[in-house]
Amino acid sequence: MHDFTFYNPTRIEFGKGKETHIGTYVKEFNVESVLVLYGSERIKQDGLFDRVTASLAAQGIRYEALGGVVSNPVISLVREAVKVVKENNLKGIVAVGGGSVADSAKAVAAGATYEGDVWDFFIGKATVSEAIPVFTVMTLAATGSEMNPYGVVTNEETQQKYNLGAPSLYPKVSVINPELMATVTPDYLAYSAVDIFSHCLDLYFTAKLFPEFTAALIENILATVMRTTDVLMKNPGDYDARAEFAWASTMALNGNTFVGVAGNSFDTHMIEHAMGGLYNVPHGAGLAVVLPAWMTAIKEQMPERFERFAQKLFGASGADAGIEKLTAWFSAIGAPVTFAEAGLSSDAVDPIAENAFGIAKLWGLDQLFPQQRIAEILKLAVK
Repeated sequence: MHDFTFYNPTRIEFGKGKETHIGTYVKEFNVESVLVLYGSERIKQDGLFDRVTASLAAQGIRYEALGGVVSNPVISLVREAVKVVKENNLKGIVAVGGGSVADSAKAVAAGATYEGDVWDFFIGKATVSEAIPVFTVMTLAATGSEMNPYGVVTNEETQQKYNLGAPSLYPKVSVINPELMATVTPDYLAYSAVDIFSHCLDLYFTAKLFPEFTAALIENILATVMRTTDVLMKNPGDYDARAEFAWASTMALNGNTFVGVAGNSFDTHMIEHAMGGLYNVPHGAGLAVVLPAWMTAIKEQMPERFERFAQKLFGASGADAGIEKLTAWFSAIGAPVTFAEAGLSSDAVDPIAENAFGIAKLWGLDQLFPQQRIAEILKLAVK
């Protein structure tokens, strides 16, 4: 194993009804005022907003609320939220929603203590050194944002979908109540499953040093996601399947899969961020298009890893068989696997490649992924 430092300060409160205690959790950190940030007005219709705000009020915690976070969160909403926080002197954020809301909350938390434009953190113009505390109540399992310090936001003006991250952005407490995820639509369940796969396979197929423990952990996460997704597609109300799916999602990007690993990169997210930034393709849907194409393009780099993946996940032999089985499963659960299925034409290849190359330069991957190579990968998904 490679030398490592493991740090994850987020406390998870997992289980039924835990959202009704969010006020208590916030109070433990001496936070007396918060922004309640959310996406759809649906949380008001189903009572979740009232349960959260009632819990805050019971602890004497003052709050302001702001909704409107979308599935590909945008910097304009983040800027609006930063303004609300500053004008009302709020001391924390409670994010109620999925990964997009949690990601936005982290950006707002960083912007709340910064005098400049919050987008500076995404383009490397500024570094996050402090932030107000973030708490989350998750209604969707996919991104792992509830237990990591990263956030991804799109700048609508520049069409850049970039990320920020810092230790101060780990949520203090995250509530995971699988019951709150029971109404997730089949398409977004599929997109969530793909997102988890991408978090794991970016690592699985690129790491130069990859401990057996980590390989087995990732394989278990992926097998769990496949098994529980298949159950939930037939029975969305299966609490146990929903709970295992949610925890697998958290484990896929809370740092555990990176322990002892070295020499890895985050290739599929680099490419999909460009697709989402330009064409507003849902994140998991874009990854379903990119991931099989990327695997096909790099399969000769790690032949033994691809052989293992095919055998462990599908009982198959050979890289091509593993890729074909995975692609077929994505299709079976309703995820798009081609440009056409994602609503894109071949004309989108070059703009996506150019945009993604900008991310590659920001991430230090431009030598590994020149623009032409990115375009060649994308062309494998044009069918």
